[in-house]
Amino acid sequence: MSTPVHDDPLSRERSHLAASRSALRAMRIDAESLDISDVTANWVNAAVLERQIEDRVKALADLSDTPLFFGRLDYLHAPGADQAEGAEGERFYIGRRHVHDADGDPMVIDWRAPVSQPFYQASKKDPKDVELRRRFGYTGGDITAYEDERLSDPAETAATSSLLQREIERPRVGPMRDIVATIQPEQDEIVRAGLSGSVCVQGGPGTGKTAVGLHRVAYLLYAHRERLARTGTLVIGPNRSFLHYIEQVLPALGELAVRQATVDDLVAHVEVRGTDEAATAVVKGDARMAEVLRRALYSHVAAVTEPVVVVRGSRRWRVPVYELQDLVQELLDRDIRYGAAREALPQRIAHAVLVQMERAGEAPDDRVQNTVARNAAVKACVKEVWPAVDPARLVLRLLSDAEFLAAHADGLLTAEEQKAVLWTKPARSVRTAKWSAADAVLIDEATDLVERTHSLGHVVLDEAQDLSPMQYRAVGRRCTTGSATVLGDLAQGTTPWATRSWREALSHLGKDAAVVEELTAGFRVPTDVIAYASRLLPHIAPGLTPVASIRENPGFFEIRASRDGTADVVAACRELLEREGSTGLIAADARVPELAEALTAAGIGHLSPGEETTAETRLTLVPASLAKGLEYDYVVLDEPRAVVDGEPDERTGLRRLYVCLTRAVSGLVVTHATALPEQLA
Repeated sequence: MSTPVHDDPLSRERSHLAASRSALRAMRIDAESLDISDVTANWVNAAVLERQIEDRVKALADLSDTPLFFGRLDYLHAPGADQAEGAEGERFYIGRRHVHDADGDPMVIDWRAPVSQPFYQASKKDPKDVELRRRFGYTGGDITAYEDERLSDPAETAATSSLLQREIERPRVGPMRDIVATIQPEQDEIVRAGLSGSVCVQGGPGTGKTAVGLHRVAYLLYAHRERLARTGTLVIGPNRSFLHYIEQVLPALGELAVRQATVDDLVAHVEVRGTDEAATAVVKGDARMAEVLRRALYSHVAAVTEPVVVVRGSRRWRVPVYELQDLVQELLDRDIRYGAAREALPQRIAHAVLVQMERAGEAPDDRVQNTVARNAAVKACVKEVWPAVDPARLVLRLLSDAEFLAAHADGLLTAEEQKAVLWTKPARSVRTAKWSAADAVLIDEATDLVERTHSLGHVVLDEAQDLSPMQYRAVGRRCTTGSATVLGDLAQGTTPWATRSWREALSHLGKDAAVVEELTAGFRVPTDVIAYASRLLPHIAPGLTPVASIRENPGFFEIRASRDGTADVVAACRELLEREGSTGLIAADARVPELAEALTAAGIGHLSPGEETTAETRLTLVPASLAKGLEYDYVVLDEPRAVVDGEPDERTGLRRLYVCLTRAVSGLVVTHATALPEQLA
């Protein structure tokens, strides 16, 4: 005998899903039909309101293959003064966005709402007034299963959720997806940390630190919408491929206004056409360069040698040298921006003239002061004493003029370090110079010394371990009045200037008071893979806690000694492509052209990092230098020794290898014709 639909829990949940989708469509139709013709005072207000409505319509899009809700909470009691928002017998469906019916009653609660937090935090030890937590399993956008935890029943033992495990281990095709259905308690605490404080997350491979950072942005935008709408938010990633990989996470959560950029994007004052040797880049990225630049800039402030004489009608007003010197020294002592001080100086001189006028019995006003400030004699004095300085020209001179550099690097940089940063062939102009990425950061520092950089409300900095001190400073001045979420793994630092400690990095960022959290539970990398990669930790990051995989599925892991070289690599790729999900072939950068040619000859289509995989093309050929932050269901790692040898030094090479070994979610095949690095023995 079949169970009636009204008694079938799965059917009831499917009905609620269908009703919720209908309610979301109605909300979208209501937003599309709003008439603003009678509520705007002018065309500017109309344009702003129209844009806001467009964003609202986009945020209400129903993604057919994305579950509208993924969980349910049944509360025990009605809310008291110190309880959650649940009422007795009331249940809440937890989803990616809020959905309400025609009467305004909620059908789906946003995962960021306070009433949703027990979905992530409640446990048998601390049920947080939750009687039942239900998780849903989906195929596409349809509910196919559910799983209940009766947190209030002491007789029911705590067990690992099979649906949760299945969602964590689900094959990955396409860009990175959100983790709202699988956020763990320790991750949730970081996500919901307050806006006023900065947080640094140290997390090994597969611990979800990138997802935590992105979901923290989404949470902060929910909790502090108006404030962040004014001040802005920014996500900074290591490269374009990485940003493309993560770019769909926030839109899937309904957040469309978050800017994404690399550090190079932030400091793009000049065109970067050159590269630096590692030793040169290390010196240019050192925090001491900030003081060298400051000294060089303020060396342009000259001593006052002549009085200023202002002629107005038949009267002559004279500001003596000693008084001008006092005005200049006062501005220097205030330590304000060079450009702001230069703008203030003519007003200070004009004010000194007005004081003399008042003593003589005149009654000048602000218009007279502004006129005096524009007087030719005053302007000539300012030009001589506090000249305008172009930041790029300042850096050009420092890198081209040995005497100028030596004068301002004295006691800061050694003779060898000064020689390392000087150009062997000085450029003629800012436009023709072959600027490097490190040079652009120096110009950004000089620009901030002249004029204050705009500060945002919140900045997320991912893969932060690879930044130089000067790059940290560049990011830090984008959030001087805001907060930051710093994400990284010290063991994955693959630049010669990689971060040695988070406290040191946070100091350069200007966030000394930031809380450092460590994620050590691995959700994505299989046990055997992370255990193998962790053999490198004593050599690349002594003292760092190894990641402990909590995966129930041990995954697939093989090391294959190759006899036929490239042919064996192609065979391994073909084998893994028979499995469901995405495959990445990771190799030393120098090996990529040969492997690309071999794949093409074998008729295996492949993509470059950042390009979106499809059902037909699921293989990505990844240079080792671009592997960081990316994940694939299966990975073929070609020639580990070549990955190590492709870096300037062995420690950096081993760190690069650690990154490459930990990109697999379900399986890893290591192929090698040459001997493996001894540190993996």
